[in-house]
Amino acid sequence: MDLLSNLAMGFDIALSPFTLMLAVFGCFIGTIIGALPGLGPSNGVAILIPLTFSMGLDATSALVLMTAVYYGAMYGGRISSILLNIPGDEPALMTTLDGYPMAKQGRAGDALVISGVASFVGAFLSTIGLMLLAPLLAGVAFLFGPAEYFALYLLAFATLGGIGSNNQAKAAIASCIGLGIAMIGVDNNSGLPRLTGGNMHLFDGIDFLVAIVGLFAIAEVFFFIESHGKDTSIGVKLDKVTIPVREIMGSMVTMVRSSAVGFVAGILPGAGASLGSFLAYMTEKSIAGKKGGFGTGVAKGVAAPEAGNNAAAGGALVPMLTLGVPGSGTTAVLLALLMTLNITPGPTLFTDRPEVVWGLIASLLIANFVLLVMNVPMVKVFVKILMVPPWILLPGVTMVSFVGIYSLSGSYFDLVLMVAFGMLGWVLRKLDVPTVPIILGILLGGNMEDALRRAMVLSDGDWTYLFSSGISIGLWTVAVLGFVAPMFLRRYLTKPQRITD
Repeated sequence: MDLLSNLAMGFDIALSPFTLMLAVFGCFIGTIIGALPGLGPSNGVAILIPLTFSMGLDATSALVLMTAVYYGAMYGGRISSILLNIPGDEPALMTTLDGYPMAKQGRAGDALVISGVASFVGAFLSTIGLMLLAPLLAGVAFLFGPAEYFALYLLAFATLGGIGSNNQAKAAIASCIGLGIAMIGVDNNSGLPRLTGGNMHLFDGIDFLVAIVGLFAIAEVFFFIESHGKDTSIGVKLDKVTIPVREIMGSMVTMVRSSAVGFVAGILPGAGASLGSFLAYMTEKSIAGKKGGFGTGVAKGVAAPEAGNNAAAGGALVPMLTLGVPGSGTTAVLLALLMTLNITPGPTLFTDRPEVVWGLIASLLIANFVLLVMNVPMVKVFVKILMVPPWILLPGVTMVSFVGIYSLSGSYFDLVLMVAFGMLGWVLRKLDVPTVPIILGILLGGNMEDALRRAMVLSDGDWTYLFSSGISIGLWTVAVLGFVAPMFLRRYLTKPQRITD
């Protein structure tokens, strides 16, 4: 009964005209962002976060808008994967394996519709899972003390770096950079400035929104200028769109099964949609065997990764809302948004601000239907977005970033700092150093330090207190395994699949 009453409260919020308008707008913009190769949900959300402040949105409205963009970008990533053989974002990589061959066979419309339905099934089922599991996990989180939270933060760094990078050392370096940036500012205990270089602008620390927009949006502009030509063109033309009912029904079991696999992968801190997409595809490929024809352009080969990565997107919201630990790079950006709005994700969020959580869940349920309508009959509209030349797109991204950050702080120093972070992000991308652990370090560094200090105060400086409970020992164990295991599994996770040109 509590669940139903909370959901009713959420729909009361979500069905208000303004919130509904935000959800539809977020779905539309998110789909466009996802369709543009290279941007992806993390960059899209980072670029648009300043917009929420300039619009003066409250916490619920801002979160609804940004998660709608998040879901929309996950839907949109399949468009360029199928038509261009270029993943819109990393999770859409597996969609190219069968989506592009289908497009070359003259079935681009079928592939786009099947992938759109699979995205709906994955996102819808994961939202149901979020609704059912998040309150239960929030109750378990009340058992956490400072030692457990320190181990949890360590787990977030270990798994996010382990799975999100091709090199464990580089992931560790990125995490240390993020933790170092988090230390900049006046120490809360001693009142002494740390790592400021005497610059008064740094005494309050570095705003993580400046770092996020710089590392993601501005760095993406630099990288896009360097790696792309002056024009973008469609690889495979889309002539007509039909609804292949028989293939959709034949792939329904695959969609449900892949949604379950993706949701579990999304809940794991740091695993995210990329792992969900990979595991869902490989699971269905192993079930189908050689006769399944995976890699040659089959419907199930498109349905599995799309259901998996969209389900993982919903699953990644579970640890963010209940534990305050992002389950993916995009939820790390969403966590920054909540913290800026003075909302602290964690177990108390469900009791202190239920309207935020249940308004979000109800809005996501509605957004999934909106996205299904947008991504089937309106798919031709989004395909035309791929023809926008970079000389129009890039100034727009840059303008939104500069205006948004300046309207937030009114400080020219933040604009300079944002560009500096953009250059840092571009250099790190060239060196193949992941930026998500840096963002995670900036976001969680202060909380991790506070948890460690509280643990040392409670234990009179006894470091063994960090291993004093079964929960903390379990988290330490999973953290170590999450960092070490990818070294041995990398050959399987990154085993190249032949993509037909």
